[in-house]
Amino acid sequence: MSADTNESRSRAAVAAVNDAAGPEAVPVGVLTPLTGPGDPTAGELIVRGACLGVEYLREAGIGRPIRLVLQNDQETADRELMARSAVGGLAKLAMIDEVIAVLGQWHLRTADPVAATAELLGVPIFIENGHNTITAKQRRTLFRTYFSIADRMPMIVDFLIEQKLFRVGLMAPNTVFGAMLADTFEEVAAASGAPFEVRRHDFDQETTYEVYDELRDIAAFGPDVLVNCGVVRTNYMVINQATEIGLLPGTPMLVTFPFPMRSEDYWRLSGPAGNHVVWPATKYRPSWPGLTAIGRWFSDRYAERYGSFPPDNALNAFTDVTIIGQALGRIGAPTRDGLLTELELGEFDTWRGPVRFSRGTNHWHHSPPEFLLMQYQEVGQDFDKAAIVGPPAERTHDYLPPR
Repeated sequence: MSADTNESRSRAAVAAVNDAAGPEAVPVGVLTPLTGPGDPTAGELIVRGACLGVEYLREAGIGRPIRLVLQNDQETADRELMARSAVGGLAKLAMIDEVIAVLGQWHLRTADPVAATAELLGVPIFIENGHNTITAKQRRTLFRTYFSIADRMPMIVDFLIEQKLFRVGLMAPNTVFGAMLADTFEEVAAASGAPFEVRRHDFDQETTYEVYDELRDIAAFGPDVLVNCGVVRTNYMVINQATEIGLLPGTPMLVTFPFPMRSEDYWRLSGPAGNHVVWPATKYRPSWPGLTAIGRWFSDRYAERYGSFPPDNALNAFTDVTIIGQALGRIGAPTRDGLLTELELGEFDTWRGPVRFSRGTNHWHHSPPEFLLMQYQEVGQDFDKAAIVGPPAERTHDYLPPR
C-alpha cells in the first residue's frame, strides 16, 4: 500500500483512535470504499467521521468505549462485482471480527445486498447513502439518518416548475444511484402534471470517458436546464465536456447530489462554468444556528484537524457512531439483539436534535434531516456563503440564472 493514499490515511486514523480504546472496547465495523472502482474519497471522509464519533463518546463519557474495525468494501472489486466484494467484507466483520454493528455503506450498488446479508446475520447496520427503497423493505437491522433520493426529488421538481424550466436535458450514468436519480426525477416530473419535456441520455459509468455527442444532442434540443446525475468522475466529466461544446455556462445546471459543497474541489474541477449550479443539501453548514452542542463539537473538531467544515458523509458516520454509543450505554451486556431493541425504542442526541427510528411507511427505521436547494452565485464562492434558493420558506436569495 502506498504511504499516502485514502486507505493508508484511513487505517492510520483508525489505529490512532483505537490506541485509546482499551481492552474492553466494543468492536464496531466500518465497511466503506477505500480504493477504486468505488469512491475512496467518500470512504476516507466516512472514516474521519467515525473516528471523531469514537473520540466524542470517549471525551463525553458516554456509553462503553468503542473500537473500530475497518474493512475496505472494494477489496476484491478489481476481480469480481463490487457488491460481492462488499458482502464478503460484511461477512468478515460479522463472523470473524464479531462486530456489534456496521456503518459506512456509500454506494447504492453495494448497500442493498450488504443490508440483506446484515439482516440474515442479525447485525445492526447504518446506511449513509440516498437509496430510495432500501428502508421500505422493513428490515429490523437497518437504520438510516440520511435523506433518500425520493425525499429530495419533489423539491427539485417543484423548483423547476417555479422557475419554468420545463425542457430538461438529463445525463445519467448506469449505476444504481445514477439510474435511480434519473428514473425518480422522470416519475416525479410526470406525476406533477407540469409540461416537462425530457431528453435523456444514459451512459456506462465505468467505460465512458466522452459524452460529447450526447451533450450536442441535448444542446440541439434547446434545454431550459441540464440535470447532471453523474457520480464520481462522471459528474465533472459532464460539466467539463458541456463547457467545451458551449452548453455551459449559458444553460442552467442542476446536480442531484451535494458534491458542490466540497467547494475547494468543486471550483478546481469545474472551473467558472460551474457557477450558478443548484444542488440539494442537508440543512447544515457553519452559519446554521440549529447545530446542537454535539454538532458544534464535531464541526469544530473536524475543522481543527482537517482545516475545513465537514461534508455530510463525514457527518453521517459521526452521527451513526454516536447513536450506537448512546444505545450501548443504555443496555446491559453488549449484544446485537440488545442494541437492536434500544435502537428501535430509544431517542438519541444528534447534530440536529433528538432522533428516533420510527416505523413509518416511507421512513422505516429512517430519520432523514431537513434539506434545501443551494446555489453558487459567484465563481469561487464558499459553500457556507452559497445562496439557499429553495424551498421558498428557507430562501435567502432569489435564484440567479446564468447570464
